[in-house]
Amino acid sequence: MLIGALEVAELLGVPEATVFAWTRRAEIPFTRVHEQYRFNRAEILAWATARGMAISPRLFAADAAAPAAGTSLAEALREGGVHAEVPGADRATVMRALAALLPLPPGTDRELVCEFLLASEALGATGIGDGIALPHVASPIVLRVPRPFVTLCYLATPVDFGAHDGRPVTTLFSIVAPHNRIHLELLARVAAALHDPAFRAALARRAPAAEIIAAARALDAAALPGRPTPPVEPAP
Repeated sequence: MLIGALEVAELLGVPEATVFAWTRRAEIPFTRVHEQYRFNRAEILAWATARGMAISPRLFAADAAAPAAGTSLAEALREGGVHAEVPGADRATVMRALAALLPLPPGTDRELVCEFLLASEALGATGIGDGIALPHVASPIVLRVPRPFVTLCYLATPVDFGAHDGRPVTTLFSIVAPHNRIHLELLARVAAALHDPAFRAALARRAPAAEIIAAARALDAAALPGRPTPPVEPAP
């Protein structure tokens, strides 16, 4: 999942020199491998999203060998569900509530998933601003699920997730996928959706599942032309 400066520049639509300038000023997450700068694609997605930079999800469908390229955000949200009044007074209790809500396959060790969420959260802030958090972006939850899903939670109480704008989180997304590439594609789709006024307005209203999925369907229609979209009703 590590990429070079040129690929980061293409991903964000900026000159490569800008990426190097960000790196010199330690403004962008990076690591050094054999004296060269390398970047975690998921971390860059979260970093760019927190700064209001648009990213095209099509950049993650270029690998013809990737399974389920062209994953629908509406389908993923329908599978994952939209949950209101999710309890939690801090990040740890919110992560525990999230682990209990995820539609995981029978037999999945939810306690282990919870421990993974807590460990990922301990690595750094996952609030991206405007009251939204995207936990575990750099450490994807990859499980043998029949279909990838995105779970949306409206928190009962605003919680500090260390967002750069200082705002507590009221809305949280979680992605579970059977493959890293699908995780990245769905992460990019969520990031792109957060730049859409209709989708953001629905989140601000804490809209129910039907309205959220309808907004996602509209985005899918533009991003995945010719692909059938799911019905508006959420999965049971």
